[in-house]
Amino acid sequence: MRKILSFHISNTAKFKEQLLLWSKSFKRLAILDSHDVNKKENSKKEYNSYELLAGVDVLTEIQVEENCFDTLKKTYDANKDWWFGFLTYDLKNELEDLSSNNFDGVKMPALHFFQPRWVFVLNEDQLEIHFHEKENTSEEAKTLVEQILDVKVPEIQSSSVLNIKHRISKEEYLKAVIALKNHIRLGDIYEVNFCQEFFAENAQIDPLETYRSLRDVSPTPYSCYYALGDKFLLSASPERYIKKQGSKIISQPIKGTAKRGETLDEDNQIKAFLATDSKERAENIMIVDLVRNDLSKTAAKGTVRVEELCGLYTFPQVHQMISTVVSNLKEGIHFVDCIKQTFPMGSMTGAPKVSAMKLIEKYEVTKRGLYSAAVGYISPDADFDFNVVIRSIQYNAKDNYLSFMVGGAITMQSDPEKEYEECLLKAKAIKQVLEND
Repeated sequence: MRKILSFHISNTAKFKEQLLLWSKSFKRLAILDSHDVNKKENSKKEYNSYELLAGVDVLTEIQVEENCFDTLKKTYDANKDWWFGFLTYDLKNELEDLSSNNFDGVKMPALHFFQPRWVFVLNEDQLEIHFHEKENTSEEAKTLVEQILDVKVPEIQSSSVLNIKHRISKEEYLKAVIALKNHIRLGDIYEVNFCQEFFAENAQIDPLETYRSLRDVSPTPYSCYYALGDKFLLSASPERYIKKQGSKIISQPIKGTAKRGETLDEDNQIKAFLATDSKERAENIMIVDLVRNDLSKTAAKGTVRVEELCGLYTFPQVHQMISTVVSNLKEGIHFVDCIKQTFPMGSMTGAPKVSAMKLIEKYEVTKRGLYSAAVGYISPDADFDFNVVIRSIQYNAKDNYLSFMVGGAITMQSDPEKEYEECLLKAKAIKQVLEND
């Protein structure tokens, strides 16, 4: 059991910056930030448990390439504590008869979870710090908080990454979309999420400062800064993958994206058009059906339901169409099996899921790694919350390799040129940060 100390924080925004800057030297670090989402009118408040949750430093960890779900289950059952970690996209190969042979410049492990020395829980003006008395004392915890509050917060240091390249050309992208539409025409799939990589070699960035810039440009409810030695994830994700709250399971897939308008009137017109766009709604509804099917595998009978279909939510860069699907976990089912049965998330694969993943492997040329996978936490009482890793930068500091991917749903109604433009829209915030525009 961990001991919990509580502190009053007079300036929450400043404390977040101080915590981030203070934690920079640690080799194992996960900071999950909802950016005041509980205070926003267009958020589902009841499903966001924390303003900020952070795991800092490491007591124990697992980093594995095979038998990942079983290892996670056994590790948690043996030590029911806070665990922070990630699952990469290619865990699909453990679940289905699939393989991955595409280029991988970032080289993330398949799965990594760590038991933190310190857990910080921030809600409004209240901070809790959770720690094991066998490892640290209350005085050490108090001193640590004093050190954080004493950190000076400098201006964000801008990044400047030159020569960001496309892994495939526009012509290759358009050709692939046409080929995928032909697969849909033949009945192989109904929808597929097709992605492309932007990358930079010999990229030297300060990951933490780059994350600060990204978060400043694009504050989102499932953002994350994750450090694993010399590998980093800087995420400004707007999407939840899956959450467990008691026996309730919540999934909130995103399908449907539109740019923000230059004026309030234009912005409202764009949002209204997105709400009624038949193509975007069809994409969303197809994935909702897939999520319902995935949740049903571990759900108590009759508990899978759609709480919200095609809801419209606004973020600094885009409008998004988000649905909420829920269920109750069947008695006797391990929570890891719920993650296993729904992974990878349908919003980033397509339908049918296995057929879509086979075509993703054929037509994409880069391993996704953490992109379109998940980062999050598991609590001591077996609750969890994981995001969908989109709008995110992966960085290997040892090899100076930087990567980010973007994509979208391809359906029979897709216009290849418009799909390409949507990719550029989704990449805009990241390029703005990296190119210091």
